[in-house]
Amino acid sequence: MAKIKSAKKRNITNEKCRQRNVAVKSRMKTLVKQAAEAIESKDAVKIKATLPEALSEIDRAASKGVIHRNSAARKKSTLQRIAGAL
Repeated sequence: MAKIKSAKKRNITNEKCRQRNVAVKSRMKTLVKQAAEAIESKDAVKIKATLPEALSEIDRAASKGVIHRNSAARKKSTLQRIAGAL
C-alpha cells in the first residue's frame, strides 16, 4: 500500500479511470455485438439502426484512449465490410 500522499491520490485517480474505461469498453462491446447479430440475421432495418451506434461508440472509445486508434479502425472496417457485403 502507498505511504506517500501523492501516491495515495494517484491510486484513487487510477481506480476512477479504470472504472470509466471498463464502462466504455463494455458499452462498446455490447453495441458491436448487437450490430454483428443484426448483420448475421441480414435484417436491413436492424443494421441501419445498430451499425451507426456501434461505429460511433468505437470512435468514442478510441478518442478517450480506451482502445488504440488502429484497433478502432480495424473494428469499424470489419463491421462495415461485412455489412456492405449484404
